[in-house]
Amino acid sequence: MASKLEFARLPAADGVNGWWESLPAPPAVKTLRGDRRFDFVVVGGGITGLCAARRLAELAPEASVALVEADRIGRSTAGRNSGFFVDLPHDISSESYSRSVDADKADVRMQRHGIDYVRAIVRAEGIECDWRDDGKYHASANKRGKEALEHFADGLRRIGEKFEWLDEAGIAKVTGTSFYHSAIFTPGCSTVQPAALMRGLARTMPSNVEVFELSAVRRLEHMPTGKVLSFAEGTITAANVILCTNAYAATFGEHPNGLLPVYTFASMSRVMKQAEIEALGGINSWALIPADPMGTTVRRLNTDRICVRNHFAFRPGLEVSEADLRKARHLHQRSFERRFPLLKNVELEYTWGGALCLSANSGALFGKRDDGLYQAIGCNGLGLSRGSASGKVIAEFALGMTNDMTQQLLRQPKPRPLPMRPIADVAVSAAIWVKEFSAGVEL
Repeated sequence: MASKLEFARLPAADGVNGWWESLPAPPAVKTLRGDRRFDFVVVGGGITGLCAARRLAELAPEASVALVEADRIGRSTAGRNSGFFVDLPHDISSESYSRSVDADKADVRMQRHGIDYVRAIVRAEGIECDWRDDGKYHASANKRGKEALEHFADGLRRIGEKFEWLDEAGIAKVTGTSFYHSAIFTPGCSTVQPAALMRGLARTMPSNVEVFELSAVRRLEHMPTGKVLSFAEGTITAANVILCTNAYAATFGEHPNGLLPVYTFASMSRVMKQAEIEALGGINSWALIPADPMGTTVRRLNTDRICVRNHFAFRPGLEVSEADLRKARHLHQRSFERRFPLLKNVELEYTWGGALCLSANSGALFGKRDDGLYQAIGCNGLGLSRGSASGKVIAEFALGMTNDMTQQLLRQPKPRPLPMRPIADVAVSAAIWVKEFSAGVEL
């Protein structure tokens, strides 16, 4: 059993997060200072950690729980994504998002479990995060994309899921653009303002949870008194620790565990003027993913902004450069102009990156480690829905509970090991380039 765990990778600056910046100023931060003791410590204040800490508090109200986050909650990865709670199969390593019937049905069960849990919290606590149960559109811009949609539709039929086809006029009526040739509407997806959701979940924690932000764990040691986590200005001693660190758990190049930290990037427009809104047309809020998983995701927000996301970059050091951000912004501008030529004067106000935690075989880390730590790590492109489900269930597992969802998560494969660097660097980066190139106009 390892006696010490070093936390070598921490959140770094990666652009200006439009979700965070477009919100009011956050409440005052509370950092970890001094030497404290808790029954449970959850490391990571993303959606997984937030759900884990809350579920621990709900099921063990007598237990003391600490939630520690290296950044501000809502500003880090979970608050940087596109805000999709996807319920259906969404394997981004697949050309049509789906895998097999059994795997797809299992994905749907788990993802809806997470969505239902968070939706109930949002409603009960009155969290203002623009939660919408309006579904999403899968849209194609060329013949190849249409074929991918047809394959996805076949998969939905096999697992008995509802969907609706839209022709070019139908999707144009929604989006206001003639860019898309066809689309599939699926009703079960929920969308949110992700930074607002993360802030709200942290703010409404049960009274037995203490939340510490800007409190990076530097080291974790197994001592006779318990598990000791060291911070810049103090320590926490705890009987149990749950790791919900997603991409930051990857020790790629030192002790490979198969996790792939891959950045994706987004830009958000300025607020559109009334004349621009009228010129665009369509409805005032919609969410769209591309038929090709490497294409461009688009959301029109009820704040009269448009958010676009595309471009992937393998960054095992979990840092992006100014050159990465410039390239992403250039691609986003091109994608925006392709889709919205009438809005050529609408500037992209914010551009940022966020790390996904992928694996070559869609595997994840879940359960109790050999050193006694619990972990729920690995989103494979579905951070909100999978993360919320796995966070809830790892808390139940740590308290000795087991059910069908626990068994499903315990049965999922571990991430497949990769070749050592630099071979893996070249292989992963080349695979991303090929997939982006093949996406063509959908990028």
